[in-house]
Amino acid sequence: MNALEGRRALITGGASGIGLATVRLLAAEGARVTIADIDESAGLTAAAEVGGSFVRIDVADADQVRAGFDQAASAMDGLDIVYLNAGAGTGETDIAAVTDERYRRALGVNVDQFVYGIREAVRLMEPDRGGSILATSGLAGLFPYVQDPVYCMAKHAVIGLVRGLGPTLAARGITVNAICPGMVETPLMSAEATAFLSARGFPLLKPAEIAEAALAAITSGGSGECWLCQPGMPAGVLGDGLTLADVEEHVNRMMAVLASPEFPYPKS
Repeated sequence: MNALEGRRALITGGASGIGLATVRLLAAEGARVTIADIDESAGLTAAAEVGGSFVRIDVADADQVRAGFDQAASAMDGLDIVYLNAGAGTGETDIAAVTDERYRRALGVNVDQFVYGIREAVRLMEPDRGGSILATSGLAGLFPYVQDPVYCMAKHAVIGLVRGLGPTLAARGITVNAICPGMVETPLMSAEATAFLSARGFPLLKPAEIAEAALAAITSGGSGECWLCQPGMPAGVLGDGLTLADVEEHVNRMMAVLASPEFPYPKS
C-alpha cells in the first residue's frame, strides 16, 4: 500500500514550484489532494493532472483561508494533511525602501498564512482523526538573510510558531513541523539568478527534493521539528544528529555570494 493511501491533503502554493512537486508526490503516494493557490489557471491545470481539486485562496486573507479550508474539507470529507507552502518576499534589501504595501503583503503571506492556516487545520482535524501540518520556512529562518530582512524576519517567525505549537498540538493528535530548504529552483528564482549561483558552485535544490523531505516530515510522527534541506546531504531533523554547525560554512559562503552587488536578486 502507498504511504498516504486514503489520506486527504491540502497544499497552499500548490500550483508551482515546491508546492506542485509535493502535490504530485502526495498524489502518487495515494493521497487525495486539493491545491490552494492564487493562480487559478495553473491551479486548475495541476489539479486536473493529479485528479485532485482546486480552491482559490489568498492566504493572507483570514476569511478566504477559512472558506477555502472548509471547501477542501467538504470536497474530500475531511483533512489529514495541510502543507502551508505559499511564500513571497519584499524584493528589497534596503529597509528604507520597503513600502507599506510590500511589507503588509510579505507579512500576510509569510506570517498570517501560518496562523490562519494552522488555526483552520486544527479546527477541522481535531474532531476527526487528527492530522499532520507542515510549514515552509527556510534557511532564512535559521540564518541572517540580509538580501531581504523582512522576509528573514517572517521565516524566523514560522519556526517560532511551529516550535511553540509542537508539543501542545501533538497532545491533541496533530503534528506540526517546519521544513527549511536552502535555495530552490522555483518561479521566485530567475534563470539569471540560478545561473549566477551555479557558476559559483551553488547548485539549487530541485523542487522534487523538497517534496521528498516534506513527505518524510509529514509521516515522521514528530512535532515541533525543523527539517533541514541542503544540496548534497540528506534531509534531516535539526537537533537529531544534525546541527546548524553542519551547514554553517556552506551557508556563510553562499550568503557572501548573495551579498555580491552583481547578484541578480529576484523581485517578488
